[in-house]
Order: sequence, then C-alpha cells, then structure tokens
Amino acid sequence: MVRVARLLSALLGALLLTACASTPEAFLRPVGPAPPGGSTVDMLIVTTRKPSPDPGVLFTGERGIGYRTTEIVVSIPPEASRKIGDVEWPKTNTPDPAKEFAVLSVRPLELGQATDWFTRTAGADGRLLVFVHGFNTRFESAVFRFAQIVHDSGAPMAPVLFTWPSRGSVFAYVYDRESANYSRNALEAALTRAAKAPEVKDITILAHSMGTYLTMEALRQTAVRQGRVPAKITNVVLAAPDIDIDVFREQYESLGPEKPHFTIFVSTDDRALSLSRFIAGDVGRLGAVDPAKEPWRSRLEAHPGVTVIDLSKLKTGDPFNHEKFVASPQIVQVLGGRLAQGQKLSDYNPSLGEQVGVLAVGAGRTVGTAAGVVVAAPLAIVDPNTRDRLSEQAAPLAAEPSKNTTEAEPQASPQPETPPTKPPN
Repeated sequence: MVRVARLLSALLGALLLTACASTPEAFLRPVGPAPPGGSTVDMLIVTTRKPSPDPGVLFTGERGIGYRTTEIVVSIPPEASRKIGDVEWPKTNTPDPAKEFAVLSVRPLELGQATDWFTRTAGADGRLLVFVHGFNTRFESAVFRFAQIVHDSGAPMAPVLFTWPSRGSVFAYVYDRESANYSRNALEAALTRAAKAPEVKDITILAHSMGTYLTMEALRQTAVRQGRVPAKITNVVLAAPDIDIDVFREQYESLGPEKPHFTIFVSTDDRALSLSRFIAGDVGRLGAVDPAKEPWRSRLEAHPGVTVIDLSKLKTGDPFNHEKFVASPQIVQVLGGRLAQGQKLSDYNPSLGEQVGVLAVGAGRTVGTAAGVVVAAPLAIVDPNTRDRLSEQAAPLAAEPSKNTTEAEPQASPQPETPPTKPPN
C-alpha cells in the first residue's frame, strides 16, 4: 500500500505538471528593445531539434539532422518586476519586456560565426558555461530558464545552451530518453570543438535532470575516443540527476584518472525522480539518494573529486522539488559567485558546500535550538572538512537562546501545494 500511495502521489504530480497549459508556446518572435532598467542575456544555442517554420517557436520537440547554432538575445524585466529564481513567463504570444521575459533578436549562425560570438561574449577570460536541460522541456522553456540562471547567478561566462529534442510532455518520457541518446554525439562534438578553440580557456557544464545522463554519456564517449575528458572542462554540475546509480558509477569510472570536478545536487523528496524511478523498474536515481546514509555516504566520500550537496530540507516554490537548484536564489547566487571569481568548485577557500552551508546555519539562527538548526538547514554536505566546520559553527548557535521565537512556539503547518504557473521543464 505504501508503494502504491507513493506511485499515485508521483503520478498526481505528473498530471499537475501538465496542467500549466495557460502559457502560450509561440512567443519567441523578437519584440524590440529591452525596457529601461532591464537586462539582456546574449546566448548561443546549439540544438539537435528540428526547426519550426513558425518564427515564434523556432525549434520543435522533434529530432533534427545534425546540430544547428543560433544566437538569441533574451530580455530580463527590471529587478522591481521580478524575483530572483523566477521566470516571468509571457501571458500572450507578444511578451511585454517590462514585465515578462522576451526575445529581442534571433540570428542563425554558421560554425565560424559561433566562434566570433564567443570571442565577443566571453571577453579576455575565455570562460564558457554550457547548460543541458532535462526531460519534459520545450525549446522556449529551456531558453528562458537558462537566461534566468545566467542573469541571477551573475557569472561572467559566455552562456551556451545545448537543447535536445524533448516533446515537453510527461507522457513522452521514453521518447525524451531516446532523444537524449540521439544527441550525445552532437554534444560530444560541440564540447570538443569548444575545447579546441584557442579563445576558450575554461568550460563549466551545468546539467539538469535527464540532461545529466546525456552529459555523462557525451563525456564518457569523449574520454573513450580521446583518452580523457578535455582539460579545459574543469567543472561539471549535475542538478537532480536522473541517472541510474549503477550506470553513473560506470560512467564516472570510464572518464579516466584525469576527471573534471563534479558537484551533485540531490534531494530525497524529488517527486519527478520518484516517477522516473517507477518507470525505470524501481531502480534508484542518483538525484534522490540520501548522502548521509550508507552505503551512499561511504561510496561518495571515496571519490575526492565529487562533492554532493543535499537540498532535501530546502523549500522553494517548486511543488515537485525537482528544480530547487534553479528556484533557490541563494543556491544560484552562491554558485554564480564562485564561478564569477574564476574558482574551481572544488577549491576549499571556502568550498562551495561551506558557502551554501553557512546560509543554512544563518537560517537556523531564528529558531534557536539544536533541533531547529537541523530543521532550518536546507542541506547536508558530503565533504568531511565542510561538514566538520559547519558543525563547529552550528554548535554555539544551537545553545544560543533565540530572540525571535520560543521553543514552545508551534511550527507553522505546511501549506497546501498549488500547481505551477510556468511551463514544465
């Protein structure tokens, strides 16, 4: 009965996810200049999707031949009109740039023009941020979500979106999975080309959900062909990875001795991964493991090149707990801050885990009990040094009486969840 209840909960979540059809789909036609006080994100699109004849759609969820490159400039509304971590989705096919995300220009590029774009966008540092989206993601959703990540993180890196053929439906899971496999040669080729470009000095890959599987397959394939992952790929961030745990172990080991540093964001309450686990025959997903429990703790700590950050206790506006990484202003800004400084995510002074963990300890200060610190802390970190240092900071905090609450004060009851107001991704 428990298993059935969990399954029904996951399926209900999936149905709710498809209910957000009020957002139009054809809103990528350029609308004009950015509003006063607004911002822009100039990104390079690399896609294996089939082109659409509709200029408001640009690319469909079907598979194209080879891959194409396009430059898209996205307008971000003024800060007073939005909240960090949110995408202000258009309400009509003609977005209002003063209040909503909008496209300002679209320009198909040849490969040589893509190099010119990078030189112009990346500047002297020559740093690239490649985003690979996940399952159930329409093209326009991928574009606007990545624009939000780039803007909110503040990382001064040239943004490249690799978008693969997803039909944007929870009922197309198998099609999307096969489309990810279909796209791994193209992602491998794009990463190899970028790594060989003299203008490129450093590459960070940020992958979400099923896009993490595609990313790992492309990196594994590259390592097999070239003997190693290109040295310029220094950081790989896997957010809510929808990967069979055993498959990930094989993928990771096949990268060879000289690997990039991996940062993995997990959450045990990820409902989308619960559904994925059911579809996969009840095989656990990497993004839903509890890194504080065995055997995961020992296995993960055995790999010094991997940092795992557990977001299970972090609360965001995502009712499916699958997009905590992009929906949390703190997480996006901490990661962006480290990338902005040109640091590897494995650098200790301080580590990414410690920086995010300090935010958790700070949240605990309003509770004032040892239990409160645990409840308020949004994450646990599989990194012995970070965990020990955070424990030292939390110890005096737990003994400090709170000035804002009392121990007898009841905790607020959880609010009922509401369907999302944005397209699924």
